[in-house]
Amino acid sequence: MIGRVIDAVKKKIDGRIPAEVDAKVEQTIRETCNEWGYSEWGYSLDWIKRQIAISWFLNRRYFRTTVSGLSNIPEGRFMLVGNHSGQFAYDGMLIGTVMLMNADPPRFVHAMVGDFFSYAPFYADLMPRLGQVTGAYENCVKLLNEDRGVMVFPEGENAGGKVFFDRYKLYKFGLGFMKIALETRTPIVPFGFIGGEEMVVSFSRMEPLAKIAGMPYLPLSPTGIIPMPVKCSVYFGNPMLFKDDPFDDDVVENNVERVKSEIRNLIDKGLKSRKSIF
Repeated sequence: MIGRVIDAVKKKIDGRIPAEVDAKVEQTIRETCNEWGYSEWGYSLDWIKRQIAISWFLNRRYFRTTVSGLSNIPEGRFMLVGNHSGQFAYDGMLIGTVMLMNADPPRFVHAMVGDFFSYAPFYADLMPRLGQVTGAYENCVKLLNEDRGVMVFPEGENAGGKVFFDRYKLYKFGLGFMKIALETRTPIVPFGFIGGEEMVVSFSRMEPLAKIAGMPYLPLSPTGIIPMPVKCSVYFGNPMLFKDDPFDDDVVENNVERVKSEIRNLIDKGLKSRKSIF
Protein backbone atom coordinates (compact mmCIF):
# COMPACT_ATOMS: atom_id res chain seq x y z
CA MET A 1 0.00 0.00 0.00
CA ILE A 2 2.73 2.47 1.00
CA GLY A 3 4.72 1.52 -2.08
CA ARG A 4 1.78 2.34 -4.36
CA VAL A 5 1.30 5.69 -2.68
CA ILE A 6 4.99 6.56 -3.11
CA ASP A 7 4.91 5.52 -6.77
CA ALA A 8 1.84 7.70 -7.35
CA VAL A 9 3.50 10.70 -5.71
CA LYS A 10 6.68 10.21 -7.75
CA LYS A 11 4.68 10.04 -10.96
CA LYS A 12 2.82 13.21 -10.05
CA ILE A 13 6.03 15.14 -9.32
CA ASP A 14 7.87 13.75 -12.37
CA GLY A 15 5.17 15.19 -14.62
CA ARG A 16 5.66 18.68 -13.18
CA ILE A 17 9.44 19.10 -12.95
CA PRO A 18 10.29 22.53 -14.45
CA ALA A 19 12.60 22.54 -17.45
CA GLU A 20 15.05 24.77 -15.54
CA VAL A 21 15.37 22.20 -12.76
CA ASP A 22 15.84 19.34 -15.20
CA ALA A 23 18.54 21.26 -17.08
CA LYS A 24 20.45 22.35 -13.95
CA VAL A 25 20.51 18.86 -12.46
CA GLU A 26 21.57 17.29 -15.76
CA GLN A 27 24.31 19.89 -16.19
CA THR A 28 25.63 19.42 -12.67
CA ILE A 29 25.59 15.71 -11.91
CA ARG A 30 24.80 13.71 -15.07
CA GLU A 31 28.45 12.89 -15.73
CA THR A 32 28.87 11.47 -12.22
CA CYS A 33 26.01 8.97 -12.69
CA ASN A 34 25.84 5.62 -14.43
CA GLU A 35 23.44 4.66 -17.22
CA TRP A 36 20.65 4.10 -14.67
CA GLY A 37 21.09 7.57 -13.20
CA TYR A 38 22.86 6.61 -9.96
CA SER A 39 26.27 7.68 -8.69
CA GLU A 40 28.77 5.69 -6.63
CA TRP A 41 27.59 7.73 -3.63
CA GLY A 42 24.04 6.51 -4.16
CA TYR A 43 22.43 9.75 -5.26
CA SER A 44 19.87 9.61 -8.04
CA LEU A 45 19.18 11.99 -10.90
CA ASP A 46 15.46 11.38 -10.62
CA TRP A 47 15.24 11.82 -6.87
CA ILE A 48 17.33 15.00 -6.91
CA LYS A 49 15.11 16.45 -9.64
CA ARG A 50 12.03 15.71 -7.54
CA GLN A 51 13.50 17.25 -4.41
CA ILE A 52 14.80 20.35 -6.18
CA ALA A 53 11.50 20.86 -7.99
CA ILE A 54 9.72 21.01 -4.62
CA SER A 55 12.33 23.01 -2.72
CA TRP A 56 12.83 25.51 -5.58
CA PHE A 57 9.11 26.23 -5.53
CA LEU A 58 9.30 26.71 -1.76
CA ASN A 59 12.40 28.91 -2.13
CA ARG A 60 10.73 31.26 -4.59
CA ARG A 61 7.07 31.26 -3.58
CA TYR A 62 6.82 30.24 0.06
CA PHE A 63 10.05 31.37 1.76
CA ARG A 64 10.92 33.96 -0.90
CA THR A 65 14.60 33.36 -0.23
CA THR A 66 17.08 36.09 -1.08
CA VAL A 67 20.80 35.46 -1.53
CA SER A 68 23.85 37.64 -1.00
CA GLY A 69 27.49 36.86 -1.79
CA LEU A 70 26.91 33.84 -4.01
CA SER A 71 29.82 34.96 -6.20
CA ASN A 72 32.12 34.14 -3.26
CA ILE A 73 31.84 30.41 -3.99
CA PRO A 74 35.23 29.35 -5.41
CA GLU A 75 35.87 26.93 -8.22
CA GLY A 76 36.74 23.37 -7.31
CA ARG A 77 36.32 21.99 -3.81
CA PHE A 78 34.75 24.08 -1.10
CA MET A 79 33.14 23.72 2.31
CA LEU A 80 30.03 25.68 3.29
CA VAL A 81 29.94 26.27 7.05
CA GLY A 82 27.11 28.08 8.82
CA ASN A 83 24.51 28.28 11.55
CA HIS A 84 21.95 25.52 11.99
CA SER A 85 18.23 25.99 12.57
CA GLY A 86 14.78 25.04 11.34
CA GLN A 87 14.14 21.95 13.53
CA PHE A 88 13.81 19.70 10.47
CA ALA A 89 16.85 20.75 8.39
CA TYR A 90 14.87 23.07 6.13
CA ASP A 91 17.92 25.35 6.12
CA GLY A 92 20.13 22.73 4.47
CA MET A 93 17.46 21.98 1.87
CA LEU A 94 17.07 25.65 0.94
CA ILE A 95 20.81 26.35 0.79
CA GLY A 96 21.43 23.29 -1.39
CA THR A 97 18.69 24.50 -3.73
CA VAL A 98 20.21 27.99 -3.91
CA MET A 99 23.58 26.50 -4.83
CA LEU A 100 22.10 24.43 -7.65
CA MET A 101 19.57 26.88 -9.06
CA ASN A 102 21.13 30.31 -8.39
CA ALA A 103 24.89 29.78 -8.63
CA ASP A 104 26.61 30.30 -11.98
CA PRO A 105 27.72 27.70 -12.82
CA PRO A 106 25.30 25.57 -10.76
CA ARG A 107 26.95 23.69 -7.90
CA PHE A 108 25.79 20.48 -6.28
CA VAL A 109 26.46 20.33 -2.54
CA HIS A 110 26.62 17.25 -0.34
CA ALA A 111 25.14 17.89 3.10
CA MET A 112 26.97 16.18 5.97
CA VAL A 113 24.26 14.78 8.26
CA GLY A 114 24.26 13.24 11.73
CA ASP A 115 24.45 9.50 12.36
CA PHE A 116 20.89 9.49 13.69
CA PHE A 117 19.43 10.13 10.23
CA SER A 118 21.10 7.04 8.79
CA TYR A 119 18.85 4.97 11.08
CA ALA A 120 15.64 6.99 10.76
CA PRO A 121 12.76 5.05 9.17
CA PHE A 122 12.23 5.86 5.47
CA TYR A 123 14.62 8.81 5.56
CA ALA A 124 17.62 6.51 5.91
CA ASP A 125 16.82 5.16 2.43
CA LEU A 126 16.01 8.56 0.97
CA MET A 127 19.06 10.38 2.36
CA PRO A 128 21.70 8.96 -0.03
CA ARG A 129 19.34 9.35 -3.01
CA LEU A 130 19.45 13.12 -2.41
CA GLY A 131 23.24 13.29 -2.11
CA GLN A 132 23.30 13.59 1.68
CA VAL A 133 26.15 11.78 3.38
CA THR A 134 26.78 10.69 6.95
CA GLY A 135 29.27 13.19 8.32
CA ALA A 136 32.13 10.75 8.87
CA TYR A 137 35.71 11.93 8.40
CA GLU A 138 36.34 9.48 5.55
CA ASN A 139 33.26 10.56 3.61
CA CYS A 140 34.02 14.25 3.85
CA VAL A 141 37.68 13.87 2.89
CA LYS A 142 36.84 11.67 -0.11
CA LEU A 143 34.24 14.13 -1.40
CA LEU A 144 36.62 17.07 -1.09
CA ASN A 145 39.44 15.16 -2.76
CA GLU A 146 37.03 14.66 -5.67
CA ASP A 147 36.72 18.47 -5.86
CA ARG A 148 33.13 18.48 -4.65
CA GLY A 149 31.27 20.87 -2.38
CA VAL A 150 30.15 19.89 1.11
CA MET A 151 27.90 21.65 3.61
CA VAL A 152 28.67 21.38 7.31
CA PHE A 153 26.83 22.58 10.40
CA PRO A 154 29.54 22.40 13.11
CA GLU A 155 27.08 23.11 15.92
CA GLY A 156 25.81 19.57 15.43
CA GLU A 157 22.34 18.05 15.28
CA ASN A 158 21.31 19.51 18.66
CA ALA A 159 21.54 23.03 17.25
CA GLY A 160 18.87 22.16 14.71
CA GLY A 161 16.48 21.90 17.65
CA LYS A 162 17.12 25.31 19.20
CA VAL A 163 14.20 26.61 21.21
CA PHE A 164 12.75 30.02 20.41
CA PHE A 165 14.53 31.70 23.31
CA ASP A 166 17.94 30.65 21.92
CA ARG A 167 17.27 31.75 18.35
CA TYR A 168 20.39 32.87 16.46
CA LYS A 169 22.58 31.87 19.35
CA LEU A 170 25.63 29.96 18.12
CA TYR A 171 26.33 26.74 20.02
CA LYS A 172 29.83 25.40 20.53
CA PHE A 173 31.48 24.41 17.23
CA GLY A 174 33.10 21.03 16.73
CA LEU A 175 36.69 21.01 15.46
CA GLY A 176 36.40 18.25 12.88
CA PHE A 177 35.46 20.45 9.93
CA MET A 178 38.54 22.61 10.42
CA LYS A 179 40.91 19.67 10.65
CA ILE A 180 39.49 18.29 7.41
CA ALA A 181 39.71 21.69 5.70
CA LEU A 182 43.37 21.96 6.73
CA GLU A 183 44.24 18.43 5.64
CA THR A 184 42.59 18.81 2.24
CA ARG A 185 43.49 22.48 1.71
CA THR A 186 39.83 23.30 1.20
CA PRO A 187 38.51 26.90 1.28
CA ILE A 188 35.73 27.46 3.81
CA VAL A 189 32.84 29.69 2.80
CA PRO A 190 31.01 30.91 5.92
CA PHE A 191 27.31 31.69 5.68
CA GLY A 192 24.54 33.09 7.82
CA PHE A 193 21.03 31.74 7.36
CA ILE A 194 18.16 34.01 8.43
CA GLY A 195 14.60 32.79 8.88
CA GLY A 196 15.18 29.25 10.05
CA GLU A 197 14.69 30.11 13.72
CA GLU A 198 11.16 31.37 13.06
CA MET A 199 9.81 28.97 10.45
CA VAL A 200 9.20 26.20 13.01
CA VAL A 201 9.05 27.78 16.46
CA SER A 202 9.83 25.35 19.27
CA PHE A 203 9.29 26.06 22.97
CA SER A 204 10.74 22.80 24.27
CA ARG A 205 13.02 20.03 23.07
CA MET A 206 11.01 17.44 25.06
CA GLU A 207 14.21 15.50 25.67
CA PRO A 208 12.73 12.79 27.95
CA LEU A 209 10.31 11.77 25.19
CA ALA A 210 13.00 12.20 22.54
CA LYS A 211 15.28 9.83 24.42
CA ILE A 212 12.57 7.16 24.48
CA ALA A 213 12.09 7.64 20.73
CA GLY A 214 15.83 7.45 20.13
CA MET A 215 15.99 11.01 18.82
CA PRO A 216 18.20 13.96 19.85
CA TYR A 217 15.12 16.14 20.41
CA LEU A 218 11.39 16.41 19.74
CA PRO A 219 10.33 20.01 19.09
CA LEU A 220 7.21 21.27 20.82
CA SER A 221 5.85 23.50 18.08
CA PRO A 222 2.36 24.95 17.50
CA THR A 223 2.72 24.19 13.76
CA GLY A 224 4.19 20.70 14.15
CA ILE A 225 6.58 19.93 11.30
CA ILE A 226 4.91 22.44 8.96
CA PRO A 227 7.06 25.57 8.52
CA MET A 228 5.53 29.02 8.54
CA PRO A 229 6.01 31.17 5.37
CA VAL A 230 8.88 33.13 6.87
CA LYS A 231 10.99 35.18 4.47
CA CYS A 232 14.47 33.66 4.41
CA SER A 233 17.86 35.00 3.39
CA VAL A 234 21.34 33.55 2.98
CA TYR A 235 24.53 35.58 3.33
CA PHE A 236 27.71 33.99 1.98
CA GLY A 237 30.98 35.44 3.23
CA ASN A 238 34.41 35.55 1.61
CA PRO A 239 36.28 32.24 1.29
CA MET A 240 38.65 31.49 4.17
CA LEU A 241 41.68 29.33 3.31
CA PHE A 242 43.79 28.14 6.23
CA LYS A 243 47.24 26.60 5.79
CA ASP A 244 48.12 25.63 9.35
CA ASP A 245 49.03 22.33 11.00
CA PRO A 246 45.83 20.24 11.33
CA PHE A 247 47.34 18.43 14.33
CA ASP A 248 47.98 21.57 16.39
CA ASP A 249 44.82 21.77 18.52
CA ASP A 250 45.45 25.34 19.65
CA VAL A 251 45.74 26.54 16.06
CA VAL A 252 42.69 24.54 15.01
CA GLU A 253 40.59 26.01 17.83
CA ASN A 254 41.73 29.53 16.97
CA ASN A 255 40.77 29.01 13.32
CA VAL A 256 37.38 27.62 14.31
CA GLU A 257 36.73 30.73 16.39
CA ARG A 258 37.62 32.91 13.39
CA VAL A 259 35.08 31.08 11.24
CA LYS A 260 32.48 31.26 14.01
CA SER A 261 33.08 35.00 14.38
CA GLU A 262 32.57 35.54 10.66
CA ILE A 263 29.32 33.56 10.75
CA ARG A 264 28.20 35.67 13.71
CA ASN A 265 28.90 38.82 11.68
CA LEU A 266 26.89 37.47 8.72
CA ILE A 267 23.96 36.59 10.97
CA ASP A 268 24.02 40.03 12.58
CA LYS A 269 24.16 41.64 9.15
CA GLY A 270 21.13 39.65 8.03
CA LEU A 271 19.13 40.39 11.16
CA LYS A 272 19.93 44.09 10.90
CA SER A 273 18.80 44.18 7.27
CA ARG A 274 15.58 42.28 7.90
CA LYS A 275 12.48 44.45 8.15
CA SER A 276 10.04 41.71 9.12
CA ILE A 277 10.09 37.94 9.55
CA PHE A 278 7.38 37.77 6.87
